[in-house]
Amino acid sequence: MRYFLLLTLFSVTVETALAQGQTFKELHKVKRKETIFGIARDNGLTVEELIKANPEMNTPGYELRKGDFIRIPFPASQQTARPAPSANTEIQMPTKPEVVKTDPRQREVRLGVMLPLHNENGDGKRMVEYYRGVLMACDSLKANGISVDVKAWNLAEDGDVQKVLQDPNAADRDLIIGPLYSKQVKALGDFARANDVRLMIPFSINTPETATNPYVYQVFQNGNLLNDTYVFHLYERFKNHHVVIIDCNDSTSTKGGFTSTLRRKLEQEGQKYSITNLKSGENMFQKCFSTTQPNLVVLNTSRSQELNVAFAKLNGMTMTRPDVQVTVFGYPEWLMYTSRHLDNFYKYNVHIPSTYYMNPLSPRVTRFKQKYRWNFHQDMQSYHAHFAVTGFDHAYFFLKGLHMYGKNFSGAAGMVGYTALQNPLFFERLGDGGMQNRAVLFVHYTKEQRIETINF
Repeated sequence: MRYFLLLTLFSVTVETALAQGQTFKELHKVKRKETIFGIARDNGLTVEELIKANPEMNTPGYELRKGDFIRIPFPASQQTARPAPSANTEIQMPTKPEVVKTDPRQREVRLGVMLPLHNENGDGKRMVEYYRGVLMACDSLKANGISVDVKAWNLAEDGDVQKVLQDPNAADRDLIIGPLYSKQVKALGDFARANDVRLMIPFSINTPETATNPYVYQVFQNGNLLNDTYVFHLYERFKNHHVVIIDCNDSTSTKGGFTSTLRRKLEQEGQKYSITNLKSGENMFQKCFSTTQPNLVVLNTSRSQELNVAFAKLNGMTMTRPDVQVTVFGYPEWLMYTSRHLDNFYKYNVHIPSTYYMNPLSPRVTRFKQKYRWNFHQDMQSYHAHFAVTGFDHAYFFLKGLHMYGKNFSGAAGMVGYTALQNPLFFERLGDGGMQNRAVLFVHYTKEQRIETINF
């Protein structure tokens, strides 16, 4: 893990190194009894050159320890003959003269990461955390006998994609994770097709490349696709329920597409449903609920303030009408309101659809948080979907799959046998184009005050 920490630090400090006009010949693993002076001498360097390439050596109290990885720069005499790298070029490790793409089942899996890996803004900081999760996945795979060769490029928003792709180390990858920005997808997609590399786009880019390029794996699912998927699984799970749609009078709501899709599905199936309003009087509100079937309540907004009112009305009704059975179906945004509404989530058997969920009480999650803190000396950023965990899930799923199946890996359901910490994945091909993630889940708050994840 010290090795992976150093790789992450390389990405974070790439701008400093570039400003100094340096590239790096290799990483050196420190052996027992080695000294800074001896390593510099053996590599034809001065002590000053070695320290300049490893600025952490200037930290008060720094000690060179066995197992550390340090950067070995080119000697000053060689650096003048080498062209300075661009701001998007990876800090180099040893370059192989020419790599023949053999079956990854018979060698290490080769991973490239092309994301904004810097500390200049929120995008960079989030992607550094994501990359740390990727490295932690590589470490876990190594413990299970799977070797991964990782190379990373700082592909910033204004970065020159073509300069990154000119690096000979890019073409020999089995998988590239990236980019973060839509404008960079076409170039990376064309490169992936030309060099027989899978391209996994990890975040919310909606690109036509997915429908046309068989080498593209699109994790993000757009709103229309998710609405169709959520409604399908809702209908299958709650066929015997009477659906009650509550109009919440929220003119800013973006959930009209979901309730419209739901109504259309119910009408196609010949299933009756009721519509009421959050401002309806008590009697009119109660008339919309069935006493012979369990009821499934769906609001047309995800906002917390309307949810408060809806729970208040449901509580009033169920106190006077205990024979009315109510389950509430929510929205991904409700996961942010869990602490505020937990009692009602349990009481009304709430089901929340999502593409991610991390159970904070899971022992696996607890261990992951501890390892992250131990390796990087800080906690993950306080986003609801933790970027490090996302990086771990993505990398573990793809790298293990490539190790198991080589070029036959498609990411289809059941191929890998990996239970995600937070972000489940399975892919289906779009015609003759690329692969689209179709994994969704329901977070279920049971009346027994348990939280379970139902994966589809």
